[in-house]
Amino acid sequence: MPELAEVLYFSRRWLPGVGEKIVRVRLDPAKRVFRDAPTNAIRRRLPGVKMVSAETHGKQMLFRFGREGWLGVHLGMTGKLSAESPDHLPGKHDHLVLYTPTRALVFQDPRLFGRIRFAFSPHPPRWWTSLPAEILSREFSILRLGAVLKRRGRTPLKPLLLLQDFFPGIGNWMADEILWQARLHPRIRAGTLSQPAIVRLHARIRKVARDAVRVIGRDWSDPPRSWLFLHRREDGGKCPRCRVPLIRHPVGGRTTCWCPSCQKAALPRRQRSP
Repeated sequence: MPELAEVLYFSRRWLPGVGEKIVRVRLDPAKRVFRDAPTNAIRRRLPGVKMVSAETHGKQMLFRFGREGWLGVHLGMTGKLSAESPDHLPGKHDHLVLYTPTRALVFQDPRLFGRIRFAFSPHPPRWWTSLPAEILSREFSILRLGAVLKRRGRTPLKPLLLLQDFFPGIGNWMADEILWQARLHPRIRAGTLSQPAIVRLHARIRKVARDAVRVIGRDWSDPPRSWLFLHRREDGGKCPRCRVPLIRHPVGGRTTCWCPSCQKAALPRRQRSP
């Protein structure tokens, strides 16, 4: 599933359409991606207006059209955005195509897990303004992270990092990368972290996000080989830091990769003698 940086990359595929007027809309209202969208309003409201802006928030995208049109996009597992020629003929999986005089803005999703939303209002819709604080925003502080860890104290770190209500944009590979860089085992319970470990985790969340946006979000380049990213899917992959063979095993129902040497599991506390 596309994560924070991949979502930014795909949102930029539609940037050539900013400033251009929509002349025609092609969509299939029966497709599951429109389960939350007023398709008639999309067809009626978008033609004749210009795209004026594009932004992302975690795994969500928002495109503004004119003064009052708001198109939300979630890529799901296999969604993609692209800009094609103005004579583009929609393929089987092209579920939304916005035509301008010079190009076609295409939303494609083979598995239909993505989502299109639309609102017509002078103000951004509630489904956008109610999203949690972005992990690169000032609001995502060490205190905020500590409160989340305390609130979900019994949850292992790996599945906790995947909860979009707290960590918008973090997915499977980013969670593995963050925990590896922070030297934290994915099964450690959130409520057991010391304050120095919380500070370290906060720093790694923000660093991985910043670096991913800079590298992947810009032009789909791979991160450096010093990251876990390029080793976590290799059969027999080794930790790029200590060269110990990596472990791949489900944690919280998601395939997880970690280094048994760099990311040691927390030892149980000793029982006090009677």
